[in-house]
Amino acid sequence: MGVSAAVIAIDAGNSKTDVAVIGTEGSVLGTARGGGFQPPVVGIGVAIDALAVTVGQALEAAGVQEVEHVSACLANADLPIEERELEAAVHARGWGRTTEVRNDTFAILRAGLPSGAETLGVAVVCGAGINCVGMHPDGRTARFPAIGRISGDWGGGGGLAEEALWFAARAEDGRGEPTELARALPAYFGLDSMYALIEALHLRRIDEKRKHEITPVLFAAGAAGDRVALSVIHRQADEVVLMATVALGRLGLLDEKAPVLLGGSVLAARHPELNDHITALLAERAPRAVARVVTAPPVLGAALLGLDHVAAPAESHLRLRTHYDA
Repeated sequence: MGVSAAVIAIDAGNSKTDVAVIGTEGSVLGTARGGGFQPPVVGIGVAIDALAVTVGQALEAAGVQEVEHVSACLANADLPIEERELEAAVHARGWGRTTEVRNDTFAILRAGLPSGAETLGVAVVCGAGINCVGMHPDGRTARFPAIGRISGDWGGGGGLAEEALWFAARAEDGRGEPTELARALPAYFGLDSMYALIEALHLRRIDEKRKHEITPVLFAAGAAGDRVALSVIHRQADEVVLMATVALGRLGLLDEKAPVLLGGSVLAARHPELNDHITALLAERAPRAVARVVTAPPVLGAALLGLDHVAAPAESHLRLRTHYDA
């Protein structure tokens, strides 16, 4: 079948799925993109069926039928038991001789590590939600359940939107301090008051999914100096650094020169009010840590984890990175 295929790399998020078939020498033989991966909503079987369509398209593009190893970094694989269940379901499809499923945050972590580097460091992902993982060369990992408020989480795009609405509502009715958010949030949706926005959201005249559009409005208010907006943004920075330093501490890396990789749409947007505050707080709490925003596609991280698993040479890793950097 021509070039030997080593890895199927899968990055399956809530909104989209990327699949790449990787050759033994690090070349990208075929790719495909599909929809979101949400087993909690549709069930594992239906979710894997949808994933199978995208994997099949990538395999067809590559001209192969199976590979040595499947490296899948999946959203909603938040607990080890969920990883095991999904790993069994993916492996049963017979796409590779071996299969490993990890939470999708591990893809950000591996994508941000230099080629040939030991898998050491911490990644914090702040997109729709928030999560953090860490890896040590000896195989230890640090992670959080990251399934919402019941597991102690705060923030992410969804959480920030909720906070912005909360402060804006209280500002308008007098329970809270004044904030530009009370004007800016309803204005964004073409409404004249927070009461009107609350009503529209409650009665679903504005789709619940549009709440994520509130987060940029919050950052714009913060950039303009609104004290309430800045307090929410700075709390998010504190939460990011708290998760990172706890993970570093669990791995014994607080005093090491370890990377802290920042990913997800909120952090990748590089809002100065957020990212600069993260850098300042990290310098206080983990002075040797090196923070860096990761913009490489997460499927690269899944592919690199796959090449790690099959013990591919460093040249393969470098060739793969060059492809995604091009």
